[in-house]
Amino acid sequence: MPRTLFLLDPQKLLFSLSSFIAAALTLGIAFEASLPRPWWALLTVYVTTQPMAGAFRPKILYRLGGILTGATLSIVLVPNFQHAPELLVLCMAAVTGVCIYLAVLDRTPRAFLFQMAAFSTAVISFPYLDDPADVFTTTISRVEEMTVAIVCVTMVHGVLQPWSVTPVIHARARAFLADAARWTRDALGQRHTRLEYEHRRKLAADIAELGMMAIHMPFDQRRAHAGRRMVLALQKQLSTILPLASAAANRLDMLSALAPLAPEVGQLVDDVRHWLSQPGQAPCATGSGLAARCRHLAARTAARPSWSELLLASLCTRVAEFIDAQVEGIRLVDRLGDGDAWRDEARAAGEREKYFPLARDHGLAALAGVATATAIILYCAVWILLAWPAGSATAAFAALITCSFAAQDDPAPVLGRYLGATLITFPLAAFYLFAVLPRVDGYAMLVVTLAPALLAIGYVQATPALSARALPMFSCLIVALGFLARFQADFATFINVGLAQMGGIIATIAVAKLFRSVNVRWTARRMLRENWAEISQLALPSRPFRPVHWTGKAVDRLGQVAARMAVAEGDDALHAADGLADLRIGRNVIAIRRAMAGLPEATQSTLREVLEGISALFHARSRKGEPLPATRALLAHIDAAIDTLASEPNHPALLALVGMRCNLYPGAPPPRMTGHA
Repeated sequence: MPRTLFLLDPQKLLFSLSSFIAAALTLGIAFEASLPRPWWALLTVYVTTQPMAGAFRPKILYRLGGILTGATLSIVLVPNFQHAPELLVLCMAAVTGVCIYLAVLDRTPRAFLFQMAAFSTAVISFPYLDDPADVFTTTISRVEEMTVAIVCVTMVHGVLQPWSVTPVIHARARAFLADAARWTRDALGQRHTRLEYEHRRKLAADIAELGMMAIHMPFDQRRAHAGRRMVLALQKQLSTILPLASAAANRLDMLSALAPLAPEVGQLVDDVRHWLSQPGQAPCATGSGLAARCRHLAARTAARPSWSELLLASLCTRVAEFIDAQVEGIRLVDRLGDGDAWRDEARAAGEREKYFPLARDHGLAALAGVATATAIILYCAVWILLAWPAGSATAAFAALITCSFAAQDDPAPVLGRYLGATLITFPLAAFYLFAVLPRVDGYAMLVVTLAPALLAIGYVQATPALSARALPMFSCLIVALGFLARFQADFATFINVGLAQMGGIIATIAVAKLFRSVNVRWTARRMLRENWAEISQLALPSRPFRPVHWTGKAVDRLGQVAARMAVAEGDDALHAADGLADLRIGRNVIAIRRAMAGLPEATQSTLREVLEGISALFHARSRKGEPLPATRALLAHIDAAIDTLASEPNHPALLALVGMRCNLYPGAPPPRMTGHA
């Protein structure tokens, strides 16, 4: 028991040690070069460092680009508007708001460029609104300090932590395949199709995160281009697994509700569940044979069209497609590290996709940008009206915090924990400033003295459950100590700086509660309405469509909605909106549109009526913001189309119509079939 209490994670300890070595090197260079604010360089080390080296390197480059952008904006704005401080504040607020809008909209590591540009502009410019004469010199100094920190962090972590993002992608993809297999096995065994929101969120979010990680691959391996294309192909493959698995479970539910399953069908389902329980490479060896059995049964059954037989054909087809997708996903994961093999395979397949589409909400991004700009204006107004000497520090610190948490739906709870971590660290900062540092003489002793605190907080930063508390602890400690070329221990300055930090955090919390405490249901409803609007557009036969693009955005939006609805009340009306059903309907629309070209004109006219009804239904849902029930007229169009296509066994449009009817009218009686044979 005592041994486990003091057991340290070697990887977290190595991360903390690497950060500390980078901090010591940065501090030494800053002192040697006589940079005016060494503490700013030291803080930059811990702001930019990341526990995962694969994500660390590209973010460093984006941050450096953001710093240079912010410095340029500061030099352009401050001297030209020095005689009109009100106009200068408005310009800075507008620039910062636009940067935050772009950062929230991007949703990739590139967002760090816009985020750094936003708060580096504020941090550099605010202290010189009253006296802009030295803004150029000060801006150059800030850029030098931050650049030194970034270079040191990159070098030290690159040497001591040469970790790659590829193993992380490999592990995440394997975990996704295992989770999808586990859920599908349970769904087929327990006869339920509704996936819990937490599982839905995890599976859909994992797909989107693979694309985020793929951006880091050029910084991790020599053959990055082929590796990134492989991850994108893997994303597209995994994005088909979730709707196929849920569709198969949905058909099995409806088929078993009509009558007991035939022994042959029951045995097939049991064999699929057993196949899904096999670990490792075993599914690849037997998957093709199992999928062939499913397709054989689907083809034999579809030749005798009745509703139950069409359900069986749909079940077997979707199970076969799921098995193929699962096997292909396993194969791609196994070949993830083989860049040569993938480059040949991608060239043979004519792979052209450059990215995995993400669902971006311009409204939410604009709200974040407007809230940030408004907050900056309020900070500066209070500072100027009160004529507070430390007001510039408060405004700069508040702007930094506001920009850091701009992507949160409701940043107030996170900011509350930020405030708590800051309060906890103040006594430690006071102890160092008034009891320890007065006895320190020279750079070497300073580094040794700071080691316990920086190593401990660095270990906290490497712990996922506690990492959010590390930044305020570093900020409070380093800013309060305020390292200069000569030591200064002034109690009044310490209190003033502390009050400025506290004031910035409290002001940020107040602004967040006024402008950013958005209810998760409101955000989820916006995303659902956007999804419904896209399905409405997708179903219009006259509009061009990109199936892979829509599927990627729909899966990404599914993860975002599920993440928010997981924390909403269980009786919330939005829980009735089944994102998986919408995803399946969209895929059925795609199948119908693809299959229409080769059909007779009369059949195409019937299918157009179905698509127009789908478009009208989802347009009404988007406009109303509620999952309105499908109309009887649409049901009649779907049944008429099913009856028309029943004479063409195994037609993709027929199976898509069956799936569409199951999703939109799960409780409707079976359609009347006229017996085409």
